[in-house]
Amino acid sequence: MAPPRGKTRWTAGINKRCPEPLPHVCENTQMFTGIITGVGRIAALRDLGPSTQHGKRLTISTPEGYLADTALGDSIALNGACMTVTGLQASQNQFTVDISAESLARTCGLADEGRRINLEKALRASDRLGGHIVSGHVDGVGTVSLFDRVGESWNLQVLAPPSLARFLAYKGSIAVNGVSLTINQVADSEAGCLFNINLIPHTVENTALGDLKAQHPVNLEVDTVARYVERMLQAGAISAPMKASA
Repeated sequence: MAPPRGKTRWTAGINKRCPEPLPHVCENTQMFTGIITGVGRIAALRDLGPSTQHGKRLTISTPEGYLADTALGDSIALNGACMTVTGLQASQNQFTVDISAESLARTCGLADEGRRINLEKALRASDRLGGHIVSGHVDGVGTVSLFDRVGESWNLQVLAPPSLARFLAYKGSIAVNGVSLTINQVADSEAGCLFNINLIPHTVENTALGDLKAQHPVNLEVDTVARYVERMLQAGAISAPMKASA
């Protein structure tokens, strides 16, 4: 009998328990940097069908001129979730995306009409990598525990799901609602992984993070490098018993 998906891996007769895989959510496959290029607003929502299995069509309003170099089929990350432009009204500073029910269930803030959201266009080969490598895959939804001003900056504290704890480290990178940020404190608990981030005024003023309050949900994407390191450690743990028995 095959093992339950995501729970157990069978290799050359060795039964190896592995951590639960991350539920990647991405409507498209591109690359981003976590440097927000504009703040938009969900101007309208429309159901794509009558049941909960159907997704929604979002109309996004953007800053003036933001869509000047955008075409149908381009990728734009909305609060960190990579989406495909399916409709374009550049003269009206609006575009549309279709989001599946699966993506809506695994993200937050993408079905709230009137909400401000972070926008980032897909990275081009000639662009600077100003933040860190971001794929537009939402790995989990965290909860804001604290968002207070400290001096000229802001202290953002987020509780991440326990499944993401192994990817979070002091001075490591994480994308919060699509924004590339650096973790300056991390603590594990049964409820999850609590991490702190210092936000400078520029970040608060030029992204939608300034709208956050305690108990607000946020989209989280872990560092790609951390994901590969974790995978290599898994593979090493599996191969070691095989080499010993050879």
